[in-house]
Amino acid sequence: MWSELNYRREFLRSAPLEMDNHLRQSLYFTTAFVAGIIATVGIQEILRFWRSSTSDAHSEIDYSQYAADGITLRDSSLTGDEQPYTPRIVQGIEGCIGNTPLLRIKSLSDVTKCEILAKAEVIMVPSPPPETCLANNSDLEQFLNGAGGSPKDRVALGIINAAEAEGLLTPHSGDTIYEGTVGSTGISLATLCRARGYRAYICMPSDQSAEKSDLLLKLGATVDHVLPAPITSPNQFVNLARRLATQHTNSPIRPGRGFFADQFENPANYLTHYHTTGPEIHRQTNGSLSAFICGAGTGGTISGVSMFLKPRVPGLRVVLADPQGSGLFNKVRFGVMFGEKEKEGTRRRHQVDSIVEGIGINRVTANFEAGRELVDDAVRVSDEQAMAMARWLVEKDGIFVGSSSAVNCVAAVQTALSLGPGHTVVTILSDSGARHLSKFWAQAGDIDPDSNMTLEDILNAGNNGSNSL
Repeated sequence: MWSELNYRREFLRSAPLEMDNHLRQSLYFTTAFVAGIIATVGIQEILRFWRSSTSDAHSEIDYSQYAADGITLRDSSLTGDEQPYTPRIVQGIEGCIGNTPLLRIKSLSDVTKCEILAKAEVIMVPSPPPETCLANNSDLEQFLNGAGGSPKDRVALGIINAAEAEGLLTPHSGDTIYEGTVGSTGISLATLCRARGYRAYICMPSDQSAEKSDLLLKLGATVDHVLPAPITSPNQFVNLARRLATQHTNSPIRPGRGFFADQFENPANYLTHYHTTGPEIHRQTNGSLSAFICGAGTGGTISGVSMFLKPRVPGLRVVLADPQGSGLFNKVRFGVMFGEKEKEGTRRRHQVDSIVEGIGINRVTANFEAGRELVDDAVRVSDEQAMAMARWLVEKDGIFVGSSSAVNCVAAVQTALSLGPGHTVVTILSDSGARHLSKFWAQAGDIDPDSNMTLEDILNAGNNGSNSL
């Protein structure tokens, strides 16, 4: 019994102490919890105030200097709507055309001591890393032309829009767009025809790369392969397309009308580049460029871009990049339209004696004539130089281009070397190597991983020493 009384006495004596310890622990944890909430809210308010008070300072910081290769830093002080490189929703495949990035070709820039920038109008394999794109937010919303995958997307859309505005085309009425093309314009038209409710009928020379013809068929176009012929022949591919469009329109039994796109003579071609490509280049370079280099097939790109840039960029030089055998080099240099190979009567085909497709021609088109007086000089590029440059771009930069782009880059290098270090030279990447596998790249050959090719090797390829400016 005494032991039980002692137990109760000791329990009563120690109970207040244990209850007091428990109370203190509860108060401690409650206080810590409340303090944590207050601290969190306070820190958030302090950060919000600091960000708002220093937003101007943030906008002046060049975050790119802290970015490692291949990493794009984001400014966490901006809201979701303000974050850079945020894609927006566009209306259909047409919304993916234009606003392409300006790509700094690192290897060519380093070796020439100039900034060699290329308007990336095509899908290349692999795609260029983010740190090489000189672009603002809107430029990356449509990363490369997303319809036919070439600058001809711009032209095709411009021609269709102009024809619809003039009442020459009506969607989903059975209208068919006819065009004579070596491939790229036809691919762009075929893509947009499917999107806009038209049929596409493409006439193209039979000696073009098989990839283009196969792709046109997959896009639902009718493809008419035409034997190479001079422009004076009624069976030349452009003349055939024009004639077929007229026959369609005049037919009492065929649905819809036939519309001849006429990319070589249609002013919608150069006007499209005047209103889109030219302004984009001006904005991306802040109007600071020394030369613009471009080849010419229809002549729409070089004319439209030059017409926009020349009045806005004092001292700008516009240089034509022309493949061997084309007459435009002589037209610009000497005012006479003839080609060395044509004069000798040794042309392999109707257009130019070259493996290059898409640029080079032996007549003056309305689109080229529109801006011809703005072209300051021309560079003639041999097939060997073009193939060497194409291999260089893969070996040094991982950029896989076709023949026209390679010609442009050779001419851009020659122009940069003639101007000297410190200048900015802009050109166009107009075709992907994926469309030139069976022809241009078949002759260019495979890439040598141990290649020690130099820029002098490219310029001296084919022993052509007549290309310098």
